[in-house]
Amino acid sequence: MKATGIVRRIDELGRVVIPKEIRRTLRIREGDPLEIFTDRDGEIILKKYSPIGELSGYATEFVLAINKTFGISAAISDKDVFIAASGSGKRDLADKPVSGDIEQAILMRTQLTRSALKGDMIRITDGDDREPYTAVYLSPIIALGDPIGAVLALSREEHAVISPDVTKACEMVASFLGKLMEQ
Repeated sequence: MKATGIVRRIDELGRVVIPKEIRRTLRIREGDPLEIFTDRDGEIILKKYSPIGELSGYATEFVLAINKTFGISAAISDKDVFIAASGSGKRDLADKPVSGDIEQAILMRTQLTRSALKGDMIRITDGDDREPYTAVYLSPIIALGDPIGAVLALSREEHAVISPDVTKACEMVASFLGKLMEQ
């Protein structure tokens, strides 16, 4: 564990303020759920809670199915990080933070199609200067009206275009995961 040197007092209602610098660094926004852990030494640990992370087993199976069926890379993310990835992008995406462009598309509940052929590519991961993908499709995952993540199909092939069959598969997976989260 890393010490920050910041000390905060608990108020009369038992609240403590997480400093702005830490919230910004960890991408914690107002309304984000935090999971609380304790250990035997009396430490309290706050961890960002990812509802999609609870479905990581399903997410892994779905991206593998998209990859095997369509021969294209696939990934599933929450609003902050990629939870599962398959295909040639697996190493590039697994457990990496999503880019601001991807986060914005999720928050706006927007399906997104990008192609290098049209010259309108976006960054996929945060902090990665190179984006090897030539085509991207994103379908947001919505649960109880809230955007919680996305299903992505990605290609590195020259002149690639994401097919309508792949987009429908991504939409189906996003819808299924959203419904699972509502139960």
